[in-house]
Formats: sequence, structure tokens, C-alpha cells
Amino acid sequence: MLTAYDFPMAKLVDAAGIDAILVGDSMGNVVLGYGSTIPVTMDDMVHHVKAVTRGVSRAMVVGDMPFLSYHLSREESVRNAGRLLQEGGAQTVKLEGGAEVADVIRAMVNAGIPVMGHLGLTPQSVNQLGGYKVQGKDEATARKLIEDALAIQEAGVFSVVLECVPTALARLITEKLDIPTIGIGAGPVCDGQVLVAHDMLGLYGEGSPKFAKRYAQLSDQITDAFKAYRQEVESRAFPGPEHSFGMDEEILEKL
Repeated sequence: MLTAYDFPMAKLVDAAGIDAILVGDSMGNVVLGYGSTIPVTMDDMVHHVKAVTRGVSRAMVVGDMPFLSYHLSREESVRNAGRLLQEGGAQTVKLEGGAEVADVIRAMVNAGIPVMGHLGLTPQSVNQLGGYKVQGKDEATARKLIEDALAIQEAGVFSVVLECVPTALARLITEKLDIPTIGIGAGPVCDGQVLVAHDMLGLYGEGSPKFAKRYAQLSDQITDAFKAYRQEVESRAFPGPEHSFGMDEEILEKL
């Protein structure tokens, strides 16, 4: 699984044979320029899910439930999740949280909405967690993650993302569950992996998290291309004859 937030990236991810595309609320950080995922709204999510689904022909599209979209009531939660499918065209939704959101998960599943869970480092709760750091390193928090994973499985999620948890704990949770786990910063032991495309493509010069392997450094290539364009425009090397259109000389003389 990889993220995509717009039509062209979705087409590229889909063409590469990636199984699932996550339209994550991480767009708040990497596309919209926010400092966290908290400001992302349901309208933001629907807008970007629509763009992604227009570029996909085979991959499963997962739409993230943003902050406060599934916290106020079960009815509103189901309505918001339904928007990502009905208006956005996603096949499933993803939401953060453990046992405390089990009733909401059940309500969504009962309404015919497939749900993916998300445990460990849950960015929407970053202020409660004390920052972006590994979760489940002590016995109490590790036990809570195991209990939460079992609780949301029982509630009906079809898979769960494990973010920033120790590899040994990710292995234990994966072994205990009957559903697939998808790791991000959880080692190689999960059933699948997810990365933010912008991180793995090196679209930002600095600051990628430890778990995000860079498969390319596109920020340098893109910046170089922009610089070359600027220089050619300033020197009038671009546009050249091959980029320009001619005109009949007789018509020009009449003008």
C-alpha cells in the first residue's frame, strides 16, 4: 500500500501494481502544508478521494477518516464514512483507535462499509501521545495494543495498520490476529507494508522518518528542472522553434 492524494500520483501508483492506495489524512502534512493531520476536514478528504479514484483502475482505494469525523456519534460517523464511498468512490475507510472506537466500527460494518483499523502511533492523537514516537515499548502499552487489536478485529475491521511499534510486538499482534496487518515502522513481520509516497520518492529534501526508505530523490531532479527552465526563459533559449507555431507569410504581410 502507498499513499496518493491526487489524480496523477494515483495513476502512477496503480500502474505500478500496488495493491491498495491510501488517501491518508497525512495529506495535511505533505500536500496542504499543515503541521499535523488535525486540520484536515471531511470535505478535504472527499475532494482528494475523488481525485484519486478517477486515476485508479485496479487498486483498492482506502479513504482516511479525519479528526472528529467519527467521534461525536455513531450516526454521524456512519454518515461521514459513507461519504468517502458514495461521494468519493473509495472501497473502504480507515480510522484510528482501539477498543474505544469498536462500537463505531460495528456501526460502519453493519451499514456495509468495510473498515481498516490503525493502531500504534496514531497521528490524530499525537498531542495525547506526547509526540511522534514509538508506541508499545513497555508492558502496559504493549498489552493495551494487543487488546485493542483483538477488540477492533472482533468489531469487524478487515485489516489493521500498525504504525511505529517494535518489530517483536508487531509479530505478536500479527500472529494473534486472523486479519492482515499492514506495517509502517513496524518491521518486516506484518502481512503488508505502507509508506507515504512523498517520503519514499524523496519529494522533500529533509525530514523523512526513519522507517521511510527513499527509493528516489526526486526533489533534487525537480528543482534542477525548474532551475533549467528559469535559466532558458531568461536567456530566451526556450521556447525554441520546435516549441513555437508558424504563420503564413502572405497573411502576415497583409496585417
